[in-house]
Amino acid sequence: MFDSRSQGGMVLNWRGPLLAAEIFAAAFAILLVMAHQNQSNTSDMGSSLREDPYGTSLLFDSYARAGYQVKRSQDEDTLTDQNAGKTTAFFIGGYPYNDWQGPNGKLQNAGKFGGRLEEFLARGGRVVLIEPAWKLKSASQGWEVENRWKETPKGSGSTWLSPDLHEMPAGSEMMYLGAETPWLKTDEHWTALYTGPAKADAKDTKADASGRVYMAMRRVGKGEFIAASQESFLLNEAIKNRPNPVLLDFLTGGRPVIWVDETLHGLRQDQGVLWLVQRYRLQAALMLFWAALLGLLWSMSGDLVRRPRRDQSAQIVRHGESAGAAARHLLQRSIASEELVAECWDQYRRRSPQDAQAISADPAFGPRLRAALTHAALAGYKELRELIAERRAAAKGLAPAGSVAPDSSTAAPKRIPEEAPIA
Repeated sequence: MFDSRSQGGMVLNWRGPLLAAEIFAAAFAILLVMAHQNQSNTSDMGSSLREDPYGTSLLFDSYARAGYQVKRSQDEDTLTDQNAGKTTAFFIGGYPYNDWQGPNGKLQNAGKFGGRLEEFLARGGRVVLIEPAWKLKSASQGWEVENRWKETPKGSGSTWLSPDLHEMPAGSEMMYLGAETPWLKTDEHWTALYTGPAKADAKDTKADASGRVYMAMRRVGKGEFIAASQESFLLNEAIKNRPNPVLLDFLTGGRPVIWVDETLHGLRQDQGVLWLVQRYRLQAALMLFWAALLGLLWSMSGDLVRRPRRDQSAQIVRHGESAGAAARHLLQRSIASEELVAECWDQYRRRSPQDAQAISADPAFGPRLRAALTHAALAGYKELRELIAERRAAAKGLAPAGSVAPDSSTAAPKRIPEEAPIA
């Protein structure tokens, strides 16, 4: 668009949008700083974010590349917000935050973590519990899971276990076991998925001939519970060397959403502004607020298109201006051309009712007025202009009524306050 000082065009009013954008950017930057401060500064040791060979970042990166929606949560309460029927919750090692007590020097589950599992399983969720830190038991749902440790016999080392193909899908990969690996304590309600033979030594002459269970699964109400005694088979080093896509798909059970609990490793989000927005799902309300604020600032800063600059030599209607230029200014006000003459006369009638009444009642001016109202825009506007000039001249005694006024481009009487513009 052109500047108003050249060729009488319009210019873009950029100050309003720029001001609104600057305020929006400043507020958004403040929110980003708040979000950064809300993140925990504790170590990510053992979490799904850890990228070294002993982390599990490759596991969830693989899930994301396969099309799963991975949610790494630093707020344990968000598990209750998940759609249990479409979500698999992963709990990998670690200790439930602020959920333990130690009477007589022994760690015991205080119940909050187990209650979260019970609630999620009752709603039909799928839980994958890797290397539980201590014994977990649900009296209401009847499940119990615990790791067992014994001294590792000399000469033992890492190994690979074959799956039970009666329970696991065809093509399931072997499970990697570290040198020191516990096994699960299970009952008849659990279905063993990976088992290994018991190793007897001098201190353990009564080894269980049926072997040791390293991964098992069971139904709990509407949900499914999978437990594994250790996480070695999910570490970055193991997945990088020997990928196991069939096993990983089996763990999710075909559910599209994966929720990962990071609070087990001390990664927590403080309960600040962004936590409230996420917890109570206020994202839409927040965006609506910012959109309303942006629109308000924009409207307060002026029109998008700036009007032409006013000066004394460029009035819409003035003596010395041609009828064509004045009519063009009126047309720029979005008045239909066929209504232009009637609009001009209506405005004059409101501003100078006595003169308008005199013109309408005058036997010489009346027919000319009615004829002018039926003319085209320019011709009718010019005729009205001449009628008004003749009426003013007659009122001042400068010319007899009904005479034709001289062209206004040569001479014009000085305007008085009542001589307001027609438009």
